[in-house]
Amino acid sequence: MTLTWPVVLAVLAGALLHASWNALVKSSGDKAVDAALMHFLVSVVALPAVAIVGLPRLEAWPFLLGSMAIHVGYYYALVGAYRFGDLGLTYPIMRGSAPLLVALASGTLIGESPSTLGWAGIAAITIGVTLVGLSHPGEALHHRKAVAFALANAVIIAMYTVVDGLGVRTSGDVVRYVLVLVVLDGLPYPLLLWWRRGAKGRVAIVAYAKMRWRVAMLGGTASIASYAIALWAMTVAPVASIAALRETSVLFAALIGTLLLGERFGAQRALGTLVIVSGVMALRLG
Repeated sequence: MTLTWPVVLAVLAGALLHASWNALVKSSGDKAVDAALMHFLVSVVALPAVAIVGLPRLEAWPFLLGSMAIHVGYYYALVGAYRFGDLGLTYPIMRGSAPLLVALASGTLIGESPSTLGWAGIAAITIGVTLVGLSHPGEALHHRKAVAFALANAVIIAMYTVVDGLGVRTSGDVVRYVLVLVVLDGLPYPLLLWWRRGAKGRVAIVAYAKMRWRVAMLGGTASIASYAIALWAMTVAPVASIAALRETSVLFAALIGTLLLGERFGAQRALGTLVIVSGVMALRLG
């Protein structure tokens, strides 16, 4: 499997989509409901599509069910991280740590060991993501709960990346795997949230959903499109390389903050951008 420039560009486009939906969640009034609503709505839309295209191979179902269970933990940790810390602190920790974990696991679990240049690219992207995202590293010492949730989510992200990377290859059909994953993924977390909020909370959820469903649908579509691109890329290129490329979403999150929210970019983020670009080049050449 080879990482070609068309694959690189596609994954980078997916990274931009990923940064966009995370910004929507962070900017919302109720992060838990927004995260649940996004994925519930796209799962409803995906259900008729599953009926049309059909189901993936039977061998792929253990991966699909495993991914569904792991994603419940992902949403729980994501909301916890955003509840106790800023997007600029938690997002880089979650997304920057995961590629190294995937790379460490890929040799044993997937049978893909990055080359020396590939390792250099993965390390450079991780370092660059940290430089871009953590503009004030000392903040981590004052937001321990946020950091704990973010680090836990990095492990969870690595887990579902490996599981889905294996699953989509086993399925033999990317579209069928993604659509079924969307349907399964869109139910457990919303149901758990619905159950935990109680009677009064459910009334509030319905009222909030009526106001936010259009934005949630947009964010959910961006989320699914981003992950679908990544899963497709994992069928034609090494999983660890795709996982690292996908985390350039931190750079896009910083650019969104600078262009739309008036945040300062600064010399550290500029340096981090150069390191990320060098990492992307190393992955492509490796």
